[in-house]
Amino acid sequence: MGFLSERSRYAQNAIEMEDSTAEALVEKGMKIIHLNRGDPTYYIKTPKYEIDAYKKALDDNKVYYSRAQGIIELTNAIVKRYKVLYNLKFNEDKVIVTQGVSEALSMLNSALINKNDKAVLFSPYYPLYITQLKLNGGYAILERYDESNKWNIHIDDLKKSLKFIKNDGKINKVKYMLITNPNNPTGTVMDRSVLEEIVDIANEYNIMLVSDEIYDEIIFNNAKFTSISKIAKGIPHIILNGVSKNYNATGFRIGYVIIPEDDKKSLALRSKFYSYSMVRLSSNTPAEYSAAEAIGNISAHKREIQKFVKLISDRVNFTYKILTENKYINIVRPNSAYYLFPKIYLKELGFKNDTMFVDKLLKEEGIQIVWGSAFGAPSHVRIVALAPKPILKYAVTKFNNFCKKYAK
Repeated sequence: MGFLSERSRYAQNAIEMEDSTAEALVEKGMKIIHLNRGDPTYYIKTPKYEIDAYKKALDDNKVYYSRAQGIIELTNAIVKRYKVLYNLKFNEDKVIVTQGVSEALSMLNSALINKNDKAVLFSPYYPLYITQLKLNGGYAILERYDESNKWNIHIDDLKKSLKFIKNDGKINKVKYMLITNPNNPTGTVMDRSVLEEIVDIANEYNIMLVSDEIYDEIIFNNAKFTSISKIAKGIPHIILNGVSKNYNATGFRIGYVIIPEDDKKSLALRSKFYSYSMVRLSSNTPAEYSAAEAIGNISAHKREIQKFVKLISDRVNFTYKILTENKYINIVRPNSAYYLFPKIYLKELGFKNDTMFVDKLLKEEGIQIVWGSAFGAPSHVRIVALAPKPILKYAVTKFNNFCKKYAK
């Protein structure tokens, strides 16, 4: 690449790769319905009490570099949240505030990954997991969520892989294992029994366990969510979370990391997260004060999250019902977040791959979704069900008719 670094080639986000095509079509006068980005703020307003707290921080001139690891009001609010929701007890010094989960992933990989180190990821995965790992010279050991078993992790395959790596003498190169629960892109919630097996495996092979739980309150259809910290007490683990999803504040860019244990690995990693937080100076200070109010005002949040989840679940279930009318796909019913992840019978429709399917859908029908290959799951697509129901009905009906048009 000459002037640019070798690793810079990995700096991309597949979720936005069709944006330039969509923009060009709009310039030509085509109407595009965007069902590709998981950003609820486009359709659902951020709660007023969060906005008011942001305004107050500005009015009070709280626009300085704040405490590097996060203002004390916010870290204390996070501690309180986990005590109320999950009866988990830890001190505020176990929390580091980040600029979204994206920065947390960057810090995690920078702190742990040397060239040719590895991390266990499960497909389908959130694309930035791979991006951040590769940017730091690492490689993924790709295991899988099992579509035939409600997208739970395929435990037997995982055990075989790790046993092989251990026997080969390279288990020390595996720095962490990352799960996503609730899941993006599948919208599913993992069974507690599977989580228990994951914790046992991480403990057996001495692998740091990382759990991205950014959608942990957006649960519906009678699903039950279990935070990994309810199971992994005494075992090195990390929780990733933030205000983007549960608090509908994506652009505020406030995430956080919890490293609750005090073993040698946890102490070393927590110390390094502190160091990285000082290197970047601070997060967005007024947004931190808003996040402290968002999380700390439990009664206000309870009212807002109930309305939010009701609205989201209604739209997701509505979209799911329309998709089940399509005989050219297979779909597992989602119980969280706002995504649907159907498998497309591409061969029956005459498409070589999911990228071609998505590209033609955009250019011919004006519907923008994301190809499953971006998430490590070829032949799938991700559809975001955040738009109002009339828009979703129009778009998904066009999606279904598009499949019919190309059916052999």
